[in-house]
Amino acid sequence: MPKRHVSYEQREEFFELVCAGLSIKAACRGAGVSERAGTVWWQSSGLVSPVIQYGTVGGLPGTAPARTPGGRGADELPRPRRPLSGEDRAVIAAGLQASWSYGRIGRAIGRDKSVVSREVTRNRGPDGTYWGPVAHRAAHERRRRPKEFRLVENPGLCRRIEDWMDAGWSPRLIARVLGEESPHVIMGRVSHETIYQALYVQTRGSLRQDLHRQLSTKRARRKPQGGAKRSNSPYRDAFTISQRPPEVTDRAVPGHWEGDLVMGINGGVAVGTLVERSTRFTMLLHLPGRHDSESVAQAMIAEMSALPEHLRRSLTWDRGVEMARYDQIQLALNMPVYFCDPHSPWQRGTNENTNRLLRHWLTKGTDLSRFTAVDLQQIAASLNARPRPTLDMRTPAQALDQLLTKPAAA
Repeated sequence: MPKRHVSYEQREEFFELVCAGLSIKAACRGAGVSERAGTVWWQSSGLVSPVIQYGTVGGLPGTAPARTPGGRGADELPRPRRPLSGEDRAVIAAGLQASWSYGRIGRAIGRDKSVVSREVTRNRGPDGTYWGPVAHRAAHERRRRPKEFRLVENPGLCRRIEDWMDAGWSPRLIARVLGEESPHVIMGRVSHETIYQALYVQTRGSLRQDLHRQLSTKRARRKPQGGAKRSNSPYRDAFTISQRPPEVTDRAVPGHWEGDLVMGINGGVAVGTLVERSTRFTMLLHLPGRHDSESVAQAMIAEMSALPEHLRRSLTWDRGVEMARYDQIQLALNMPVYFCDPHSPWQRGTNENTNRLLRHWLTKGTDLSRFTAVDLQQIAASLNARPRPTLDMRTPAQALDQLLTKPAAA
């Protein structure tokens, strides 16, 4: 069997892994070389006594690993994950210049086409061009240990994240926007999990220490999921959610709304929320005094009467006493009102998510009476100007504007 060539980069990678604390066996697997070759390299280097290292490979402390008669060649050892070498990346670059497919390039270097696809996506330059030496160096630097936390070495990125979170953006939305702005620049984007780690783990990142207060939960640390749900007031059955037409569920037809109340401190002043399911467009009901059924009905009729008929197809609400005048709403707006099952707020998930976003402005435990009708209009405008991944990064205002410019469905 011909002897496989071992590149200089693989040898360098082996020594970096061992110096980082890995055993010889683990370093050999990480660099894609045989354990025999790695052992010889380490013995000849004179860095550490081979007797000590053998104890970390998996044999008895102070004993050398057993060898088969005649030794074992590099190609006889399994390699579940051989990293690409500089020669492999040179072939990939030449193949791309020759307009080869990923499958053909993969066959040329003995790898699957998915490996080639990930390699090109991960290591192409800012201009989108793949260069073998540059890609190999970039891959080598990423594998260096330990890795520096990205929000430590990029203060400019931290400032952008802080500005967006101050405007009420979630870490997931920020990560999505950064990914679309810098698809080929690794240091220009972070995942939402990286942002949460910078917020919840001390000494991780350079974000402001109080930035966690901009999250909808306002929490300074993570909490396990679950817990008791707040029960809703009992309500007699009317139109139930199971009676809604299928077009509401799949969001195929616009004009179907979900609603709820956002409560202030001690059940005082509340704000009504209305969200259109297909566009996520939000309207807020100003309820400066009481939020009983009569007040809610009057505010809702006044707000939704400005909409065209094809955007008033249905309303889904929780079973709260504030909707006792639902028949008055149905008659005035010519729009059926459906009610969720008891203790099932998840059945109007679009509205639940919107209320969570609104808590950036309508903070829990505060007096909502300080918000005027103009204030609520400005809050709704800010939320409707926020890009949404579910709308392909369009804003709810843009999505609704497209519907308003179209003729009503027949």
